[in-house]
Amino acid sequence: MKKMKNKYLIITATLILFTWGCDKNFEQLNVDPNSVSGEIIQFEKLFSTVELYSSGNSDGHAFDAERGNMIYCSCIIQHWATNGYSYGDKYNYNEEYITANWVAMFPDPIKHIVDIVENTRDKESKKNLYNIARIFKVYLFQFLTDLYGDLPYSEAGKAYTGKVLFPKYDKQQDIYADMLKELDEAAAALDENAENTLGDQDIIYQGDVVKWKKFAYSEMARLAMRMSKVAPNDAKTWIQKAVAGGVMESNDDNAIVEHFAVADAVVSNNGTGWELITEEAGQFKMSKTFIDFFKSHHDPRLHFYAAVSPDPGALWNTPDFNFGDTTSSKQIGMPNGYDNLGGLVPINTAPNYPGSVNKYSITNRYTFARADAPTFFLTAAETQLLLAEAAQRGWISGDAGDIYDNAVSLAFDQLRQTGANWTEGQALAAAESYLAQNPYKPSTGLQQINEQYWVAVFMDEYEAFANWRRSGYPVLTPVNYPNASINQTGGVIPRRLTYPQSEAAINSANYEEAVSRLNNGNTMISRVWWDTQ
Repeated sequence: MKKMKNKYLIITATLILFTWGCDKNFEQLNVDPNSVSGEIIQFEKLFSTVELYSSGNSDGHAFDAERGNMIYCSCIIQHWATNGYSYGDKYNYNEEYITANWVAMFPDPIKHIVDIVENTRDKESKKNLYNIARIFKVYLFQFLTDLYGDLPYSEAGKAYTGKVLFPKYDKQQDIYADMLKELDEAAAALDENAENTLGDQDIIYQGDVVKWKKFAYSEMARLAMRMSKVAPNDAKTWIQKAVAGGVMESNDDNAIVEHFAVADAVVSNNGTGWELITEEAGQFKMSKTFIDFFKSHHDPRLHFYAAVSPDPGALWNTPDFNFGDTTSSKQIGMPNGYDNLGGLVPINTAPNYPGSVNKYSITNRYTFARADAPTFFLTAAETQLLLAEAAQRGWISGDAGDIYDNAVSLAFDQLRQTGANWTEGQALAAAESYLAQNPYKPSTGLQQINEQYWVAVFMDEYEAFANWRRSGYPVLTPVNYPNASINQTGGVIPRRLTYPQSEAAINSANYEEAVSRLNNGNTMISRVWWDTQ
């Protein structure tokens, strides 16, 4: 029932997108929302819009999901490989693609969430909406700052409410400090006895403040561990505060947006899932790095991740569409860094080339590669994996191995929320068998934890990219593509995405100041604050 309810809510939220979601065509460009009655701007409904937009399909064509999540981050992190696109797979620069998330997020989700926070700040009747919006605002900025580094934060989205037309770029260190403060304050201020004005307009938790508190403290844990290299003492302090506050412990706590499949491109589709069975059905293969990891560990989850289809380019709503063979032994990953046939490094020259690109595995179309696949913002499995690392480092109490085992079991069971056709008992039995074959070892604990994190956040490629940069795991072999005009990092795996060039013209002074703080300028090999060498 919850899933069906959320589907109907998405229809409502989709309509709102066209009412308030665009700055290009509507008269609100010249309207101060502070002067508009709350009866006209219903901030609860606007929150639905923010949640839906933020799931990665802001324009109905999955512009941001395809270009940022798939073409760049997924190939950089070697979950997927593509012999068609050179950008993330071969470390190439494309202005339109590498800035897609910036372009998609700042005009709408960021502006809207700032409007909600600013316009509910002093309204006692909307205290829970206000604090939930503060929490979700942190999530949105965490995602953006981890991709780009310093960016507009304290002045972002305030062209109306603060008359700020040229926002400064805050330092990432300062952004992190404020995000942690916001989570701490907002979680403490949530009131179970206050009126739930959000209700069904909240398509993640239906306004449940207990769930939102767990989300806040789990997000705090994510931010804390992101600082493990650059500020370990602060990381320890904040991870302890997160645990004391109460983080996600069950898959029932997972922050999920449900989607439903529509043949035409609409924002209610899962952006990445929709791309994998429509426009990019034949372009993205499972990376050899990823498939080999499953096989080397005898991981029984492989058949839920991958499939082999005789014609992977056939679209999902055509007679030739084929779900593919999910038999684990038949899965073959495509190595990153190769071209189409006839290219500079043609795929048929790859070691153990199977004779056809169609014999390489694609993403499983029963689970992840679906227009109606759920979007996971934050989960118990990834949170518990971070706690396992904190325990391994001696920052929190508890046995790291026990926490790790529980986290892996949660990750196995989470697949049922993605569409895996096994029962809870089967999932947990499979996890128990896997852990018996691959026991936790303190000497390799950090590697094991972060490799499992890499698996657990599949499809959330932004998070996979961020945690790899922080932890160094999995150990990835860089693509050594011989064309310097394409491999523009000198064979170094990218460390960030780059600012839009339009910022240099529109917000030039603030842009230039931010670029001056980057160790290699506005390039893919500059490192963000928490990504120290």
